[in-house]
Amino acid sequence: MRYARHNKIIEIINSQEIDTQEKLADKLSEAGFKATQATVSRDIRELGLIKKAGKSGRSCYAQPPAESRKEQDRLSKILRETVLDIRTAENIIVIRTLSGCANAAAEVIDNISPACVVGTLAGDNTIFVAVDSKDNVESVLRTFEEAVSSEGR
Repeated sequence: MRYARHNKIIEIINSQEIDTQEKLADKLSEAGFKATQATVSRDIRELGLIKKAGKSGRSCYAQPPAESRKEQDRLSKILRETVLDIRTAENIIVIRTLSGCANAAAEVIDNISPACVVGTLAGDNTIFVAVDSKDNVESVLRTFEEAVSSEGR
């Protein structure tokens, strides 16, 4: 549900000028999503939304600029260069990394993970990724595998 709500939030802010969390919560409600102000606040943080001047001159929610994507690309390179193996067990994804690299890779995972990832736990060379449902594991796994296999890994 959170993943679908996040997609709806992006759709809303890309099509309308939304300047408050309350307005965003109202638009979500109109679209069939129940969301409190606290939920909307957390969604905004998780999506990395920023405020920028809209066409009307008001400060409105927007997706981060391209520079943030460059940072994501740099972080993804860390993932590509450190991950050795990815496996699943029910709703848990287990990722083995080079020794001493699990924390850095987990930070990347926290940044690129879809909303259905509940959290990560990193040791020295192993990361546990908790997914909210077994039904979402495959899509999360594809996200990680794409990041690891891109750019000639």
